[in-house]
Amino acid sequence: MSEGRLAGKVAVITGGASGIGAATVRRFVAEGASVVISDVQVSEGAALCAELGSACRFVRTDVTREEDVANAVDLAVEEFGQLDVMFNNAGILGAMGPIAKSLMDDVDLTFAVILRGTFVGMKHAARVMVPRGQGVILSTSSPAGVVGGFGAHAYSAAKAGVIGLTQSVAAELRPKGVRVNCIVPGAIVTAMTADLTVGNPQDLAGATDAMKADSLMDRPGVPEDIAAGALYLASDDAAFVTGHTLAIDAGMTSAIGPSPFARGRYEEPIGILEGGRRTEHDATKGSKS
Repeated sequence: MSEGRLAGKVAVITGGASGIGAATVRRFVAEGASVVISDVQVSEGAALCAELGSACRFVRTDVTREEDVANAVDLAVEEFGQLDVMFNNAGILGAMGPIAKSLMDDVDLTFAVILRGTFVGMKHAARVMVPRGQGVILSTSSPAGVVGGFGAHAYSAAKAGVIGLTQSVAAELRPKGVRVNCIVPGAIVTAMTADLTVGNPQDLAGATDAMKADSLMDRPGVPEDIAAGALYLASDDAAFVTGHTLAIDAGMTSAIGPSPFARGRYEEPIGILEGGRRTEHDATKGSKS
């Protein structure tokens, strides 16, 4: 096993067979961790496990079934002796459409995967981490959980719930040596976003081109960007970080657009004072009012 920031650590990553989850599995293994890949996508999960070798195990996991999540945690302990990091990353887009036409079976499934699945992951991670007095629990939220209009209603509510749950559980587990944080990924090129943007979950190149047009930086995000954030939060570098929501979103939730006060009529600096009075400027002496 390579030496790295997670050398000797053991992680379970739900939704680990593709997208953000798969990128995080690869990064964690590269940093010395052993990883249980937990996902409903059997062929993808088994292939990733085969690619990465003895540092990985795959287990089919439907996060809406508590016994599946418990089994993934137990497998990590049985195969690798412990659990240091639980990354509740599994998610779906779920129920779409107007609130007045909502299909409640789809709404319930959305909550079951995103919020209940995260809750159960935290429960069973705590079950094995608290007796050891150490561990890290991570979860994936979304800009839709922070700002209205970035996601469908059920998805937004569930992702907001992940943030609230993170803060609540962090307060409980902090004195027990377990840190609890979550990540807000921005516009990331994955199969799900490819499906949304170009109608083909396999067309990542097309999704990249489509998403670049609206990107807040020079490119859309990639799963490896989120894996880097997960690595930081999972590592000892974040030993004093808990109850935190880390936005990896090019400023989507904190700097939503270009500043209107640094371009156009304000491209040259000026000060605006009371009653519309402007500051006077002298390039050689600075400004004065």
